Amino acid sequence: MMDLRARARRNTPGYFVMLMIPDKRLALQAYEQVLDLIMSGQLRPGTLLQERRLADHLGISRTPLRDALLMLEGEGLLIRQESRGLQVRSLDIEDFIENLSIRRLLESEAARLAAGRIPEALLEDLIQRLEALLKEAGEGETMPDRDMVRTVDNDLHKAISSAAGNRQMASIILSLRRQTQMFDLRSVPERLGDTCREHLAIIAALLAKRGDLAAEAMIIHLDAVRNSIINRLAAI
Repeated sequence: MMDLRARARRNTPGYFVMLMIPDKRLALQAYEQVLDLIMSGQLRPGTLLQERRLADHLGISRTPLRDALLMLEGEGLLIRQESRGLQVRSLDIEDFIENLSIRRLLESEAARLAAGRIPEALLEDLIQRLEALLKEAGEGETMPDRDMVRTVDNDLHKAISSAAGNRQMASIILSLRRQTQMFDLRSVPERLGDTCREHLAIIAALLAKRGDLAAEAMIIHLDAVRNSIINRLAAI
């Protein structure tokens, strides 16, 4: 017979939620691992995922992996190919332009709202990192480390969307940015210097607490990203 104390625990609100926490934590860990494989290019667009092989590669069981893949499918990074399973999404130029148009609307508004809300120490740190990237790119014959470039870019955009004070907006921006990162500086390496300078202009407006200028600088940045991709594809 079940122990009365055990029965009481089972009748306690939140008992089953507590039981689920370890599984949820494992699923989130698996999510981060698979997301990193996608963002780093180890899982390239168009790749069909083999669940068992991927679980073995990551050293995790298939249950949390399956939950992680469902989350990534919900974010649009994976698409379901009927009986063939899940595939890393290939973003075509039309998808990219539509995606960036939405980002233009949301991220400019986020920049406007974020002015004066981001700690100056964080913005000063971003300035130092961007200037270091500019110096490295100017002095060396090779492009700075891709992970470093992507991290600075992500940190700035995340700081802005988080400081805007709208969690739904921040979540949408994050999802849209992930979907377009296949067209990042790895595809257009010559954009590094311009991107750093555009980011510095955004930060200058944020430091000045000028929301209007921050929104304008964000629009200039995203329009430049769009035009560079269009020009690159037109030349192919």
